[in-house]
This record gives sequence, structure tokens and C-alpha cells, in this order.
Amino acid sequence: MAPIRLGPARIPSRESPEEAVEILLERGYSACEIDFEGKFWMDYDFAAGLGELAREHDIALSVHAPIAGFMGHAERGKKLNMAVGMLDHSAGIAKAAGAEVVVFHPGFLLGRTREEAIDSVCEQLGELRERLEKKDRAVPFGIEVMGRVRDLGSAEDVVEISRRCGWVRPVLDFAHMHATSDGVFLSPEPFAEALAAADAVLEAGAPFHIHFSDIQFANRNETKHLPYGEGTLRAEPLAEALTQFDRPATVISESPDEESTQAIKAVLEGRSAKPRPSKAHS
Repeated sequence: MAPIRLGPARIPSRESPEEAVEILLERGYSACEIDFEGKFWMDYDFAAGLGELAREHDIALSVHAPIAGFMGHAERGKKLNMAVGMLDHSAGIAKAAGAEVVVFHPGFLLGRTREEAIDSVCEQLGELRERLEKKDRAVPFGIEVMGRVRDLGSAEDVVEISRRCGWVRPVLDFAHMHATSDGVFLSPEPFAEALAAADAVLEAGAPFHIHFSDIQFANRNETKHLPYGEGTLRAEPLAEALTQFDRPATVISESPDEESTQAIKAVLEGRSAKPRPSKAHS
């Protein structure tokens, strides 16, 4: 089986790169996502230092861009310009840190058909790519599956955008997919199907980039990430599905607590984990 890296969705310390990497190593992690969802908090010097230490200790880094940094705006103006600036800066930090991908959200339908919205996302991503190439920061981007069934951002949407753009990779968020499917991800088969769709558009050697946690949902929409074992999503079928592919994977835990991330890590490493008793959340 190809190697699986796992780590948290947040840098565990903002005090210094040394402290952050020390904590990651103490907890046995081989990956970590730089958390800019709320705001940019890391400067280029911190990013460069973090990247150097991460490479030294074989920790794969990724960047999650701010939530407002999405493409596919229906109108050109201030909001689009702000989003482009956020993604540009995220790419700069990713370049400084040696991060393998910048994760961003696909945006919204905004009254358009799905095809019209996807056309807009791809058009604006193309313009962004030209800007990044001029700045020598044209790093790979990863477009994340969303957790609301009627919004843009299904697995099919992100695979199609990735197919059209080439330099954009699908980011499979299995918690979101479990929610929007009304809890289908209980066996290896749906995991394998989603991975196969992503595998078909990923370039050779690029790892699957996966977000994972237990999830609460209602009416096929996510409501919140849960401690592992309180919902119905489990890591065992994901681990089994990944054995079907000769492609490495980076799994980022979006769990709300350290115990849950360690439980998921134990499963993916082939050790047993004892989740909390399941509750009804759908």
C-alpha cells in the first residue's frame, strides 16, 4: 500500500516554527495544514522556518486559504479582488513553506446553473494562475468538497473543475460527503468510488489530499464536526479503500480534539481504536 500521512488541520503552536514542529513530532504526525481559514497569522519568515524544519523531519505541509478566498464570483468587483488577493497571498506562504497544495473552497451557485458556476470558477482560476505565474508562486491548488447538498462543491463539481484546470486537485472531504449523502460512507465501496474519480484527474505522483473527521448532519447538510465515534463516519473503510490505489495520501483531521485525531491515526496506521458510542445525528 502507498504511504499515508496524517496530521491536524491547525498548526499546534503559533509561538515559533520550532515549537510547532516539536509538538507535531511528539504527537507522531507526518502532515499538517496551515490554518488561514479565519485570517492570515503567519509571516514569510515563520513560513520559511516552518518549511525548513518540516522538510528536515519529513512532515508534509499544506495551506488552507481563508474562507472568503473562493473563485466563481458572479460579479467582478471588490469581493473578487479580495478573494484573488487572499489566494495570491496563500500561494506566497505555501511557496515559502514548501507546502504541497493550497486548499480553497469552490464558491456558490449564486442563482446560476451548476454549469454556469463551474465555468465562472474555471475562468477566474485561469486568471489567478496567470497572476501567480508572473510572481513565481504558481503552486498546486486543491478545491475542497463542500458539505451542503444544494451548494456548488459536490465531489463531481470539484473533480470536473480539477479536470478542466489541470493544476487544481480535488480535495475529498469525507465528512462533508458523508453528510450530503445522508450517511452513505459506511463501507469501503463509496470511499473507493470517490478516490477513483479523484485518481483519474490527479497527475502522477501527486498524493490524494483528504479531509476527515466524524460529522453531525441534518437534511443532508453538515452541522458540525464531532469527536471521533460520536457520529457514524469511521476510518476503517477509508483505510481499506486506500489499499486499492498505488497513490500516496495525505489525510488532514478536522476533528475538534486531539484524542479524535489520534484515534483516526491509529486506524490508518493499522492499529485498533476505540471510538465513543455512536449517537443518532441524521
